[in-house]
Amino acid sequence: MPSRHLDFMKKALTEADNALKNGEFPVGCVMVHNQKIIACGRRQNSGANPSQPVNEIDHAEIMALRELLTLSPQINLAEVTVYATLEPCLMCYATLLISGIRTIVYAYEDAMGGGTMLRLDQLPPLYQGMKITIIPHIMREESLSLFKQFFSSGQNAYLKDTLLAAYTLEQR
Repeated sequence: MPSRHLDFMKKALTEADNALKNGEFPVGCVMVHNQKIIACGRRQNSGANPSQPVNEIDHAEIMALRELLTLSPQINLAEVTVYATLEPCLMCYATLLISGIRTIVYAYEDAMGGGTMLRLDQLPPLYQGMKITIIPHIMREESLSLFKQFFSSGQNAYLKDTLLAAYTLEQR
């Protein structure tokens, strides 16, 4: 495994840890172009603030993509690699694909809602010809540790009593 994957995933894990420290679901994401981090994001509005409703749009990948498009709109997204601490959900995966991103590296599999197993050849023509590179399980144990902390803390009810929570807590 190339050391660059470890270096960039460490940065994504820092984003995830910051989310966890703020009481949010511990997902972090960095976007890399020419071996340089150009955008970062972390999960927001997953229930840490009781006065705010849970927002299912503010996923780490979406937050990072928004930052990238604001700060560096000229970058060819086909040359961007996404590093995420959790396998992108269907919404994030589709957003990354439609945006032109073709390489996704993730740490921990989303047993409940991961989208990267989606067979593009069974979708409408827009998706069928896409050549996507998925690299799973980079620093899986480190990411798993954050999710175990989240699900066992009892401080945030987000996704408690779900398949993902049960799957995570039974991992060794």
